[in-house]
Amino acid sequence: MKNQYFRRMKKIFTTRLATLFIAVLGYGTLYAQVPTGYYDSADGLEGENLKTALNNIIKGHTKFSYSAVWDILQETDKDPNNPNNVILIYTGESVNGPQTYNNGSGWNREHVWAKSRGNFGTAQGPGTDVHHLRPSNISVNSARGNRWFGNATTPHMLNGTPTGNYSDNNEHLWQPRDEVKGDVARMIFYMATRYEGQNGELDLEVVDYLPSSNTSSPIHARLTDLLEWHNEDPVDDWERNRNDVIYYNYQNNRNPFIDHPEFVALIWGEEDTTSTATLNFEELNQTKELLKVIDMTGREVKHKPNTLLIYIYSDGTREKRVYSH
Repeated sequence: MKNQYFRRMKKIFTTRLATLFIAVLGYGTLYAQVPTGYYDSADGLEGENLKTALNNIIKGHTKFSYSAVWDILQETDKDPNNPNNVILIYTGESVNGPQTYNNGSGWNREHVWAKSRGNFGTAQGPGTDVHHLRPSNISVNSARGNRWFGNATTPHMLNGTPTGNYSDNNEHLWQPRDEVKGDVARMIFYMATRYEGQNGELDLEVVDYLPSSNTSSPIHARLTDLLEWHNEDPVDDWERNRNDVIYYNYQNNRNPFIDHPEFVALIWGEEDTTSTATLNFEELNQTKELLKVIDMTGREVKHKPNTLLIYIYSDGTREKRVYSH
């Protein structure tokens, strides 16, 4: 009992000290360091082994009710220039935080992994995990809906002004503004790693095709574009600070892909560098070492001729190919 007491007091002291640092040094300074040894069990791993190790590290976190998320987001997404405001993800607007929904005149809680993709709703767990919940303009949140994430070409307008987001009605796609493309990708990668079908939870998977727009399967698209966005929009101090606030003040778990962006390529490979042309598998496999083959849902499979699959190599490259034999 005595040891438990001292461990508890140490955690409280550490949390309060970290909070004091951010108050004194300012928002632009890193909130706190990644805890020593936090990722030790993932050292030297890749592929499914790395994904499993990360899941073991970040699962079992503290969970909150959906109503509590209103208050949490006012801390995680606080405007550093106006602490009473929150920053809205898809527009970058700074709006009054305490007003919350305000009968449709305030802001909303956006599920970046659309809650209909697995039908988890607002239940504790994926429905209230603040690593993928962000304040959003109510109108823009509705426009995004449950669209897949992917490159699109139709500018989204809000009151006649471009928001920087794009959509594609034919393919049911949403492309967020450039400033948060990488943030969105890393939130999706977090969800696919945190929720692996254990203890009655959903098994969320990122896929590299566009499913039916009305599916409720626990999948989200599109992997190729998310990998591209992850590289185009690197981790910044905003994400690092948000990750720390969630870890130290609320859920006590971290988004590994913010702390270690290189984990993305080690699990899902690099963004595609080739087309889906039909080639001879034996010829290409002689030039570099094949680590594994995955299907379009991210599951590891064996090579199969005349089938579109993703080939991941030891040099970090990732190719979506159809091989003749």
